[in-house]
Amino acid sequence: MLSRQSFGLNAVQRQSFVISLTAFFTSLLLIALVSVLILIGMRGMAYFWPEPIYMVTGKQPDGSAFTVFANVFEDPSGGDVRLKYSDSQTPYGSQKQLAEDQVESLDLIPESAEIKFQDGRRVLAIPEYIVVPSKPAQGLEKINAVMDEVALITAQIEELNTQKLAPIHEALSQFDKRRVDEEAPAREKLVASFTEYQKRVEALEATRAEYKLWVMFADKSAFVIPMSDVQSVDIVSRLSTFEKWKVVFSEIGVFLSDSPKQANTSGGVFPALFGTVLMVFLMTIIVTPFGVLAAIYLSEYAPHSALTTTIRVSVSNMAGVPSIVYGVFGLGFFVYTLGGSIDELLFSDALPSPTMGSPGIFWAALTMAILTLPVVIVATEEGLRRVPEGLKTGSYALGATKFETIVRTVLPIASPGIMTGVILAIARAAGEVAPLMLVGAVKFAPALPIDGEFPYLHLDRQFMHLGVLIYDGAFHSQTDGKSASMMFAACLLLLIVVFILNILAVLLRARLRKRYITG
Repeated sequence: MLSRQSFGLNAVQRQSFVISLTAFFTSLLLIALVSVLILIGMRGMAYFWPEPIYMVTGKQPDGSAFTVFANVFEDPSGGDVRLKYSDSQTPYGSQKQLAEDQVESLDLIPESAEIKFQDGRRVLAIPEYIVVPSKPAQGLEKINAVMDEVALITAQIEELNTQKLAPIHEALSQFDKRRVDEEAPAREKLVASFTEYQKRVEALEATRAEYKLWVMFADKSAFVIPMSDVQSVDIVSRLSTFEKWKVVFSEIGVFLSDSPKQANTSGGVFPALFGTVLMVFLMTIIVTPFGVLAAIYLSEYAPHSALTTTIRVSVSNMAGVPSIVYGVFGLGFFVYTLGGSIDELLFSDALPSPTMGSPGIFWAALTMAILTLPVVIVATEEGLRRVPEGLKTGSYALGATKFETIVRTVLPIASPGIMTGVILAIARAAGEVAPLMLVGAVKFAPALPIDGEFPYLHLDRQFMHLGVLIYDGAFHSQTDGKSASMMFAACLLLLIVVFILNILAVLLRARLRKRYITG
């Protein structure tokens, strides 16, 4: 048996040793955490930072020569070179892996530009001039004014389609359902209006199609780009540091407000961001009352018996169950059993196409609520145990019932502990991926769960999630350096979302503690 003077250290020395060891491992943990954040931040910012464009000359593996404009994602001096390039054969971009000895020259071209399209594609070329209807060819200095003109025409087309043509089309559909004769005056009037507006749309589309951007590839071949497809034109080599940061902030705005494009390798992440926050919000609304009620029962009402002890042990063990098991449970019970029963009861006329019997955001939120329920129960029980017994006794002495004591005395004082459980639940639910892929999260969802159509919140719709987007991007990143940067940017955004949600919950917890405990 070791004595109190183990290893030749007295009490003060042992205490100093423990403090030093704790400080060492804490510092090591902080360094590792900061390093990970720096790595994610730097790789994520690469998605927004304008990449230099080089004219690369070299030889194919078969010996044929090539010359392309390309972004170089790896250092040529370090071995193999990965190019993302544009040429006359693949104008919208392709990739190429070359050995170091296959690259003959690598020259920075000041006139080259990155031309980004509305659909996420891009072209690396030298812009030559702009074709404008009824005007001479315009120089690149006029490109912003020309893009504004094209945007105005596009807005007019959208307005005619949504405000004029769509209502007329809906009215004609109603006539078809009621079998109104084609020669009826009201129908003929609608058809005439539809034809008139359609001609106006076609005229505007023809005018818009005349706006074109001529570019030249590295092999001197020309390529024509409709201006209506162009999102931005950045002559990267001519940008100052300030202008590059302007491009970065503009790209961040697009990243936060746009939808994913080109198989989630470009564009933005707004649907995934929206789906993540909405799912966490719904999960919090579901899990908080159930977790608090369960904790109140176990702490205040349940008898001190073997059954209660078993329930507490089971709740604690539920926190260690793999998340994929919850996903399988959610798919089998919530989606197929409960959702299928709802379909048979309320939507039998829509069968065999399921409504609630298919994965959706409500089932995802419910599954995540079950997954995080043990965390909320345990944290709430700890908060309830910390309520002084004297306060309960005083409440009973003043004539309050047990229910009134719990509602007006115990819960307010235990609210910081409840918020601790909610914070932990939010942190875990926001980062889960595996169960969500089984019960509602998909790689791409064309419609948001909330829109302007009744009932506005569509709980049966599938949704996008930042974790699933990152998971999908990890596969593309193996062959695409730009999509790898998008994956890291999405990781950084997910960390920021979790941080903001936790900060809000921490602020609320601090306010409750100040009001009910220290106040």
